[in-house]
Amino acid sequence: MIVVALVVFYASRSLLQGLRLTLEQHIPCLLQTLGASSMGNSCVCREDSGVEDNTESRSRQTENSRVPVSDSRSHPRDPVRPPRRGRGPHEPRRKKHNVDGLVLDTLAVIRTLVDNDQEPPYSMMTLHEMAETDEGWLEVVQSLIRVIPLEDPLGPAVITLLLDECPLPTKDALQKLTEILSLSGAVACQDACHPAKHRNTTAVLGCLAEKLAGPASVGLLSQGILEYLLQSLEFQSHPTVMLFALIALEKFAQTSENKMTVSETCISDQLVLLEKWTDNPDYLKRQVGFCAQWSLDNLFLKEGRQFTYEKVDLTNINAMLNSNDVSEYLKISPRGLEARCDASSFESVRCTFCVDSGVWYYEVTAITSGVMQIGWATKDSKFLNHEGYGIGDDEYSCAYDGCRQLIWYNARSKPHSHPCWKEGDTIGFLLDLQDKKMIFYLNGNQLPAEKQVFSSAVSGFFPAASFMSYQQCEFNFGAKPFKYPPSAKFSTFNDYAFLTAEEKIILPRHRRLALLKQVSIRENCCTLCCDEIADTELRPCGHRYGG
Repeated sequence: MIVVALVVFYASRSLLQGLRLTLEQHIPCLLQTLGASSMGNSCVCREDSGVEDNTESRSRQTENSRVPVSDSRSHPRDPVRPPRRGRGPHEPRRKKHNVDGLVLDTLAVIRTLVDNDQEPPYSMMTLHEMAETDEGWLEVVQSLIRVIPLEDPLGPAVITLLLDECPLPTKDALQKLTEILSLSGAVACQDACHPAKHRNTTAVLGCLAEKLAGPASVGLLSQGILEYLLQSLEFQSHPTVMLFALIALEKFAQTSENKMTVSETCISDQLVLLEKWTDNPDYLKRQVGFCAQWSLDNLFLKEGRQFTYEKVDLTNINAMLNSNDVSEYLKISPRGLEARCDASSFESVRCTFCVDSGVWYYEVTAITSGVMQIGWATKDSKFLNHEGYGIGDDEYSCAYDGCRQLIWYNARSKPHSHPCWKEGDTIGFLLDLQDKKMIFYLNGNQLPAEKQVFSSAVSGFFPAASFMSYQQCEFNFGAKPFKYPPSAKFSTFNDYAFLTAEEKIILPRHRRLALLKQVSIRENCCTLCCDEIADTELRPCGHRYGG
């Protein structure tokens, strides 16, 4: 259609005025005819996305529907897609009305981004290019709020991924966004039957609060936005809106002035009520309860409330997630068996106990169904959270990914035959150090054994996991019965591990920092371990440079 219009335009330029007027009378009819015969799919950012650029159809489908994703079981795909090309020198920029298509296309393709060194898809690159101007940045943010569907488990993570890679917004852009959204407590009560917009708005606010710092974050937390977020915590809100409103308030509280402002609202009273959802059978409410409890222990303290670690019963728990062997932004429950990531980085953790021989088994319950890489890692496995490297991304670890349906080893992936995991699914992990194999299970259904990791490591294996933004799961190392125990004879970590009462305590961050400040370091101690007395001194060699 675009080619025909250009031909008509250039041809008409050389004709007489009278002929142009005649053509102008017939062009609308011609365009209408062409439009009626069009296939309706003019998206060029991804040839196989199946996502149309028709803005009106998007607005109807995205509020409460999930973007269709091809089933990899019936259509096997290459686990590592070729990199997307950038915009060529003669390729036009995207038009504003296509921004919704670019956002949804990024959401559709995000599951196929499995190579850490892979270039972003063309749709994402175009959105980042658009966001280099204030006007373009505002278009991208409004589109994220408008079109990301509620049901897609990767929706909030895509919001974070896109905004985190965009340039920092200017003060004018933030002010304009505040005026456009015009948020207040009353706005939070509107459109309650369409929670996608509110979920996306709170996710955007949380991402901006994390991305900004100091005065910029303080300036963004206006009275209207504060009232909007607090009202979204009330029980009439959808649980997913409550969750992301709470996460946004957590991220605003990373700036001390904002933390004081939020604390003065008596937010802790509402969090005490939400904390009761920590063991709720509804996995969405359970996430709200987890975050409410974490906030009460770490950020918004309530006078007279006992910290969770002071009252939790850890008597029968001998193996847990190691709070001293974890990347910096991962949240671990006071029981040490549940972990969650709400940061924009790829957070990882290992268990407190490792094994060198025998057959071992543990289980994980997926509280969320997004990207997590869970499996086994040795002490040599590195956590590079800001670079996106986690379990399965080096030669000393191997991981199961139930969202993208992949097995990870040495930063390379291969597809597996299990369906995508969902909330409440149980993933089993068997490690056989006698026969040198690992077996992964989904609700009792096993995959073929994995053996490649044993070419680099043969002992010292820990249960371990890495989490993309807004993902959460619970570990069972044997403190309670397994749901799907394998038929082979195995040992459990809880039966053989041991932790002292002090080692089981997972302190809130402010108390942990207070203890660290009390630690005195001797003047003559080793500057590497800070434990033993220094016994080696490095001196300049005294050699001349340059001959």
